[in-house]
Amino acid sequence: MPEVIVVGGGVCGLFCSLVLAKLGVDVTVFEEHERIGVPSHCAGHLSIRSLEKLGVYPLPRKIVENEYRGAAFYSSTGRSFEVEFSSPVTCAVNRTLFDNQIAKRAAEAGARIQLGTRVKALIVEKGFAKGVIINRYGKRERETANVVIDAEGISCRILRQAGLRGLDASMVVNGVSAEVDRAADVNEEFVEVYFGAAYAPGFYAWLMPRKDGTAKIGLAAKRENPNEFLEKLMRKHPVASKKLSKAKITRKAFHPITLGGPIPKTFTNGFLAVGDAASQVKPTTGGGVILGMNCARIAAETAYKALCNNDFSETMLSEYERKWRKLFGFDLWVMLQLRKAFEKLSDKQIDKLILECRKLELQKPLRRFRDIDLQGTSLAKLLWHPSILSFGLYLMLQILGSKTFNFKNRT
Repeated sequence: MPEVIVVGGGVCGLFCSLVLAKLGVDVTVFEEHERIGVPSHCAGHLSIRSLEKLGVYPLPRKIVENEYRGAAFYSSTGRSFEVEFSSPVTCAVNRTLFDNQIAKRAAEAGARIQLGTRVKALIVEKGFAKGVIINRYGKRERETANVVIDAEGISCRILRQAGLRGLDASMVVNGVSAEVDRAADVNEEFVEVYFGAAYAPGFYAWLMPRKDGTAKIGLAAKRENPNEFLEKLMRKHPVASKKLSKAKITRKAFHPITLGGPIPKTFTNGFLAVGDAASQVKPTTGGGVILGMNCARIAAETAYKALCNNDFSETMLSEYERKWRKLFGFDLWVMLQLRKAFEKLSDKQIDKLILECRKLELQKPLRRFRDIDLQGTSLAKLLWHPSILSFGLYLMLQILGSKTFNFKNRT
């Protein structure tokens, strides 16, 4: 009998098992797919600083596809704004290889990873999670544990069986990630972001060049088929279409993305939820790898403390939520407000905002914005910069629908 069961062999579940195994905990991971990291749904755009803090960077060369020191933002009309840093701040990783790297380290530390094993149901006895019912190669089995950690992803099936409320379905967008065989006239050190309701309604599109001339592209949309928007982006966007005019898609995957902020409660008796299952995802970008891995580490440490005290009550396990909310709560709240504000803007207003960014030379203060995962904290540090204040006021007026205010005479 394992002491802890982890449901899901994605990066959050694997990292959780790695931390647990290093602490000497008997842990088993159940993953329904036959291979780790397959299918891959994520573009793998990650903060280098955050990976370093997690102790997983630098990575082997074959895993890191590129490093980026800047970003270019485009409106639906092709108007652009760039932010450039003196050194790389983010990287693109091969998610399949990245996940396998974490899995390898977890297994070496002593974690058992059971592939091809689907968790069918949560075992609940006297109000406590006590294990799971699994289906392994057509055979139904019962596995018990002191703590169950749910890293199943966005489906929230096991989460609901634990009696916890799932993510905000109204804030879920449909994403598509793809790879293309070529991209012309791109700066390989820059990520490109494309806005516009005609191409990515309610979200944005991205292009991440690789060093070999290929690229990752993708987008998410709040309505309709994201695949149709991707084709439109590649063929009709005034900038992206030129860069991708000769490109052919070599791989494509579809996936939902939660943007509504974390679920109200991530713990109960004998049970913790991490990653996408807990909606621990940045509402601004849909990125959840770094947040999820950090929360997975806290979950592992909390489970270890519960085992040491032989106390698996929600009172004991509530420490998990207190810690991760203390670490990320403010930033997630700020990002959620930014997401809601962004969704109120029209393409014309976004076009004006990009022009205003250039007028205000916003790239100068934003060069100090290096932590893309703690966006609220990073913005708070820049809040009193004159250009940031001016832009904030301009954004607020745009949201309120003002058409008369301008900054031509600002000092």
